[in-house]
Amino acid sequence: MNIRNLEYLVALAKYRHFQRAAEACNVSQPTLSAQLRKLENELGLQLLERTTRKIRFTQTGLRLVEQTQVILREIEALKNMASSSQHSLSQTLDIGIIPTLAPYIFSHMNTLCRENFPEVEMEIHEAQTQHLLAMLESDAIECAIVMASKETSKYVELPLFEEPLVLGVSHKHPYARFDEINMDHLKNNKILMLDDGNCLHSQILRYCYQFELEPDNRFIAMHLETLRRSVAFNKGIAFFPLLSTQEETRDEVKYIRCVAPEPTRKMVLVFHRSDPMRKKYEMLRNIIAKHMEKYLQADSIPA
Repeated sequence: MNIRNLEYLVALAKYRHFQRAAEACNVSQPTLSAQLRKLENELGLQLLERTTRKIRFTQTGLRLVEQTQVILREIEALKNMASSSQHSLSQTLDIGIIPTLAPYIFSHMNTLCRENFPEVEMEIHEAQTQHLLAMLESDAIECAIVMASKETSKYVELPLFEEPLVLGVSHKHPYARFDEINMDHLKNNKILMLDDGNCLHSQILRYCYQFELEPDNRFIAMHLETLRRSVAFNKGIAFFPLLSTQEETRDEVKYIRCVAPEPTRKMVLVFHRSDPMRKKYEMLRNIIAKHMEKYLQADSIPA
C-alpha cells in the first residue's frame, strides 16, 4: 500500500472535490482518481460513492479516512523525531490562539519568540476553540493556546497562566467609584455577554450561576471590542480578561478588580499526545509562563 495514496484519500476527504484535492497534492485529477481506485482494489473495499454531482464517502470510507489521518500523523511525527534537534523549535511554528487572547498576547509572543528562538518564524492563527481543535486534528496547526476545558482534555495540556477577569463599567455607572469589589456585591446585576460560541461565554456563565448574576440577553457581542463599546456607552457591565485592558488608549471604561474570589480563566498550551516535539513545547511553555506570571503580577488595572 502506497502512503501517497493515503494522502490522496485524506485530501479528497478535506476538499470533497477531485480537482481541488489533486491541486493540493500537486498531481493531475486523473492521477488522483486512478490511484484512489487502485487503493480501493488493494483493500477490496468501496470507499466512495461516485456520482456526477458530488463526492460521497461510504461509511467504510469515512472510518478509513479517520484511521489514515492517525497513521499519517504518526509518520510525520517519526520524520520530525528523526530530523529535529532537542534544543530549538521548528523553523516555522504554526500556533493557534483564541480571539479573546490573540490581539493582547501577540506583542508578548512576538518578543519572546524573537529573543529566545530567533531562528523560528511564528505563524499565529486566530480562531475560536472548536475551530482551533479541528485545525489541530487536521495538522493545520501544531499547537494552540486556549482556555482549559473538557474539549481540550484529550490533548496534552501545559498550564500557562491564570488570567484575572476584571469588571468593566462606564465612568457614569455607580460602581465607577470603586477600584475593587466583592463578587457577592454584584448579586442580581445583569452582565453583558459574548456569544455562546466563545469559550469565555461559558466561563462567565458559570460565575453568573455561582454568584446569582443574570446574563443580559438583550445584547450579545461577537467580539470583546464590541462588548467594550457597549460598556463605554453605559449599556451595561461586563467581565473582561485583564490582558485585554492593558492596551486601552482611551479613557472610556473603568476596570474594577473583583475579589472573594477573584474570577480567572486558565490558559493552556495544547498539542497531540503523540507529538515528538513535546520537549520543545515545554521549553516554549516555560518561557511564556515565566513572562506572563511576572507581567500579570504587576497588578496594573487601568483606571
